Amino acid sequence: MTETASTCPPWLDRFRAAAPRLPVPPTFEPQPGARAAAVLILFGEGPDGPDVLLTERAATLSKHAGQPAFPGGRIDPGDDGPVAAALREAWEEAGVEPSGVDVLCTLPELYLAHSRHRVTPVAGWWREPSEVAPGHPGEVALVARVPIADLADPANRLTVRHPSGMRMGPAFRAGGMLVWGFTAAVLTQVLVAGGWDRPWDASRVEDLPPDVLTLASRG
Repeated sequence: MTETASTCPPWLDRFRAAAPRLPVPPTFEPQPGARAAAVLILFGEGPDGPDVLLTERAATLSKHAGQPAFPGGRIDPGDDGPVAAALREAWEEAGVEPSGVDVLCTLPELYLAHSRHRVTPVAGWWREPSEVAPGHPGEVALVARVPIADLADPANRLTVRHPSGMRMGPAFRAGGMLVWGFTAAVLTQVLVAGGWDRPWDASRVEDLPPDVLTLASRG
């Protein structure tokens, strides 16, 4: 599960070099007392070109219900750090076979205020893709391989805001989902780090849909 030059495609070279040094926005600076967690940013090559794996959390969850996310969760005592936790969670949530993933690097730790977690993003290359599907209907509603080209397409990018008028950051319409919040913020940095970012209209602002806002307000 260690990356080697023979398996990692050249289109990931720029990201792999830049990712460990990505800046941490002030709102994501780790806070003391937060619980440790990890997510897997899994890159693959699908029928529509380079892609990244995303899930949609079940609407019945008490935290981050219905939100698109990277596979991941809390680091358990039996995990050997964030890499092991990210791979375990990707297997449990989406059916990603750990032996088919080459780990590229870990990104700087980020703080997720809503759930009080310190999150380590782990980047991986999907050397041998496995069939994916929601691993637990009570936790995951959808698993999707989202083409990087769709994420970078300016037509699929927007800024979302709360009905109160407060802007809540960048978002994407891709993979049949509205990707916003923490995941969209990380994907924005991923696109920049990999050299895939394209100019887009950040002044295109839309309110979060009422159903999304209701789920986001839970817990």
